[in-house]
Formats: sequence, structure tokens, C-alpha cells
Amino acid sequence: MSNVFPSQHPLVAHKLAHLRDKETDARKFRELVRELSALLAYEATADLRTVSRTVETPMGAAEGQELKFRIGLVPILRAGLGMVEGIWWLLPSAQVWHIGLYRDEETLKPVEYYNKLPVAPTVNVVLVLDPMLATGGSAVATVGILKEWGVEKIKFVGLIGAPEGIVHLQEHHPEVPIHLAAVDEKLNDIGYIVPGLGDAGDRQFGTA
Repeated sequence: MSNVFPSQHPLVAHKLAHLRDKETDARKFRELVRELSALLAYEATADLRTVSRTVETPMGAAEGQELKFRIGLVPILRAGLGMVEGIWWLLPSAQVWHIGLYRDEETLKPVEYYNKLPVAPTVNVVLVLDPMLATGGSAVATVGILKEWGVEKIKFVGLIGAPEGIVHLQEHHPEVPIHLAAVDEKLNDIGYIVPGLGDAGDRQFGTA
């Protein structure tokens, strides 16, 4: 699948196996989500543009680089919240904007219930964060909202994707790169990823 980037990093594979394990408790699950998010964001930001900057070291001047654009993080509530902290560790100056969507369990379509984006965009690049790219409905809707907002570049960062969700996102927003820890087999008849890891929100917040 073009524009889809499953991580090949052994640390990602190792941590993902522990994340999937049904015996992993909520505290450890949250820790793994943070760590995986940081690793995936490192890969997803490899092509960010920089500008030259001269800095003074204790031994003299050195030529360095500085990020050119302002970065925004948009976690899809609620499961995406757990991904923010790990990425903030890498990008402490990133702005965080929240978009609330939930999946109607009958139609499997997203329903928007929260959106406090300002009138004009305040960032140039946005990472859309959602652990599970299942049906893809929430991701498609969120990217659509951000396009209307006027963001120049959008990337999706998630933990696990199903082929159905990936195709759905690509059909609506083919220019958006999709960065994942893994691509799984399929969706089941109630829209959950198989083998997946269950409900990422419930497992993070101990509400299973």
C-alpha cells in the first residue's frame, strides 16, 4: 500500500507485542503507548524541513539546524490522548488541539462532539493521533476538518491499522502519509481490528 509506513524497528515490534498481551495492565499499557508513540513520531518526522542556525558552544560557533514549521498534535478523543505525552517529549513546543469523535456502534461512522480549533490555523504540520486505524471513519473526518482549517501538511500516526481503514483513509486523503507500528489482518463483524489489542481507550483508562 503506497504512502503507508509500518515501522521496521525492533524496539517497536518488541513493545507492540507487550501492548497486545491481554495480561498487560492499564498502567503498563499507558507506558507502552507513550513509548511507541515517541518511536513512531521519530520516524514520521524524518522529513520535516529545517533552517540553518548558528549557535555558540563553549568552544566557539557551530552551524546547526532548527525546525522551520510549527508542529501541531491532534489526538482523536479519547484514545488518542495517550499518545500525546510521548510525542511531546520529542516536540515540547508542539501545540495540541483536540477533536472529539466517537464511533456509532450501529453504523460504525464517526460522530463529532468536540472541536475547539481557532478560526485560522496556528501550525503548519499536524500529526493526527489515534492508536487504532480500524474503519478509518474518524481519521477521514479529522483530516477533513484539518484541511478545512487550512493546515499545509497532515500525517496520521497510529499504533495498529486494518487494511479496511487504511484503504478508506487513502481513498479520501491519498496525500496523507500513514505511520503505524503494524498492519493487522482485518476487521471483524463489529469493526474491531483482528488480532489487534482490544479497545485501546478502555485498556488505557482502565474502563474495560
